[in-house]
Amino acid sequence: MTVLLVVAKAPAPGAVKTRLCPPATPEQAARIAAAALRDTLDAVAATRGVLPVLALAGRLTDAEDGTDLAAAVAGWPVLPQRGDGLADRLAHAHADVADAYPGRPVLQIGMDTPQLTPGRLAAAVHRLSAPGTDAVLGPATDGGWWGLGLRDPRSAAALRGVPMSTADTGRFTHAALVGRGLRVGALPTLRDVDDWSDALVVARAAPGGRFAREVAALRPTLVGRP
Repeated sequence: MTVLLVVAKAPAPGAVKTRLCPPATPEQAARIAAAALRDTLDAVAATRGVLPVLALAGRLTDAEDGTDLAAAVAGWPVLPQRGDGLADRLAHAHADVADAYPGRPVLQIGMDTPQLTPGRLAAAVHRLSAPGTDAVLGPATDGGWWGLGLRDPRSAAALRGVPMSTADTGRFTHAALVGRGLRVGALPTLRDVDDWSDALVVARAAPGGRFAREVAALRPTLVGRP
């Protein structure tokens, strides 16, 4: 059984989605982030044949909609993120899963793609299990990536040399995996949510979710702003 690992930050005001500000306030940005995370958790929970695990930075008790988020992950293993910088935290999260669930492949996603569906996640898990595939990588339109699957999660140590949150992160990640001798399969390209234009596009792509409702709730307050 594949571990479906969600790497997320507790959506507290001022700590998440700061590039949505402006037009959003820190509190509004945190509510949008909380909705994105909840949509992601719901998609993971509805994906059959996987073991959901959350690697969390911060505390849900400090987050917007923290009570609902805590209820959504009730019964999930929750691992605290550790390490310096995003690349190190990702590598540690994969290693921690490898320790807890030896021999299981891992598909890791974040909280910036609320348009993910159980079908898309199941397809990614299936792609990872294909013969001749050691890893899968899902590119993002901004040059990063939204999903990483590894047959051996300890291979995520390769991430430690990759600069994160740049327009070349996806390319460098692919090169690091190949340099480790891994055969890397491609997942579909998705748009992740960094700024307000991303939020509008992703909300249109998944109009029935909590994320889309939070974005729609904010839009009327922006009318007339310069």
